[in-house]
Amino acid sequence: MKESKGLLLEGSAVKASTSILRSKVIKLEQRRDFLSFYAQNNKYKGKRFFWKSPDGTSIYAGIGICKTIQSSKQEHTYEVIEKKWHELLENSEINNPFNTAGVGPVLFGGFAFDPLKERTDLWENFQNAHFYLPSIMFSEIDGEQYLTVNQFGDSDQVNERLKACLQKMPKSNESFSSETLTNKLLDSTEINGIEWKKMVEEVVQELGQSLKKVVLARESRLSFEKVISVESVLQNLLNRQKNSYVFALESGEDCFIGASPERLVKKSGKQVFSVCLAGSIARGSNAEEDEALGLELLNDPKNRMEHDYVVQMIKGAMEKVCSTFDIPAEPSLIKMRDIQHLFTPVTGSLKNSASIFSLIELLHPTPALGGYPQKQAIEKIREAEFLDRGLYGAPIGWMDYQGNGEFAVSIRSALIQNKEASLFAGCGVVKDSDAESEFKETAIKFKPMLSALGGKLG
Repeated sequence: MKESKGLLLEGSAVKASTSILRSKVIKLEQRRDFLSFYAQNNKYKGKRFFWKSPDGTSIYAGIGICKTIQSSKQEHTYEVIEKKWHELLENSEINNPFNTAGVGPVLFGGFAFDPLKERTDLWENFQNAHFYLPSIMFSEIDGEQYLTVNQFGDSDQVNERLKACLQKMPKSNESFSSETLTNKLLDSTEINGIEWKKMVEEVVQELGQSLKKVVLARESRLSFEKVISVESVLQNLLNRQKNSYVFALESGEDCFIGASPERLVKKSGKQVFSVCLAGSIARGSNAEEDEALGLELLNDPKNRMEHDYVVQMIKGAMEKVCSTFDIPAEPSLIKMRDIQHLFTPVTGSLKNSASIFSLIELLHPTPALGGYPQKQAIEKIREAEFLDRGLYGAPIGWMDYQGNGEFAVSIRSALIQNKEASLFAGCGVVKDSDAESEFKETAIKFKPMLSALGGKLG
């Protein structure tokens, strides 16, 4: 079969109508630079996304919006998005000769942490489920680079756009360089800081036999001298948080951006992967101190208990959908630039063809971001927490047209709004939690994004 004939989805047909989605993929012969591609297309600001997996095996930069798929509903958001995505694909012609997960039409976006929580103006540019298919996508999968054009139009229009985009793409030696990597921090405000500590103390008193853990999050609002450059922040994150998921999702004047160490779920065919990540401590100033802090974390009863809640919850989820799965008996350490965590990887083989959205619904929120038991903890967060989390702490990621995909938990993140940004961080509150210690822990968790934004800790 010639590459130009491509791959058609089952049940679809080549149509002359311009009302169907047409998608075409080519492999790039010369390597290109992702950040330069993202920055060069600044005219698409508000209509761009970026994604990099921790190991760098999958990188995506999307510009323009071919199709927006959203839901403002309070319930059944997973089903709504999945249904709309399938409806779009049913009437599509996909020219993709590459049998590689993540190549072809890819839907990118995220869900709100809790769609039942009362919304605030902070997140007015994002819906409870906020996804889109980019018009042009530059991707790298396992070292191979691809360019995809998605468009409602005839085949000639798709080919012309693909050719024009290819001609404008920056070469690999034309790497992005910013003069605004530093941005003077004018003001930093802890939103409801005193009230947050009081809330922690009150929740601790309510914990007992039924409700064992509640994750409470807070916000810090920053003001900078200059308009914050999303490209510069991305460059900082890519340089400094190499073992994290680096993501950016733009909407209107806002950009939700972060570097998360935590996978929620990855699906490749019938293989499923997740991570138990809970329990944290700072990095040491030298190797000896860092090792001592790591050992302290591994042997700390409070953090081990928090971690075990996540393990047990994800284990229960895997038992429902997997024929076989593997979870190590003991956690190890994962060390990021500014913080280290207890870490347990999870792998499994699905019994049936469960969709990635159904797996997200099963797993989110894990006790690392919600609490334990799940339902009671979410109800307590909804009642007690001042913050509208929006996309913070929620699933963010991608799904391709063949059902493969990967979603991270959007921690270590910020909402950029012109010259201002909101940072978000949370901590697990259990029976012996101390409000002041938890406040300091969230301050440590602010550090990666504060540094990437160009600010400095006081």
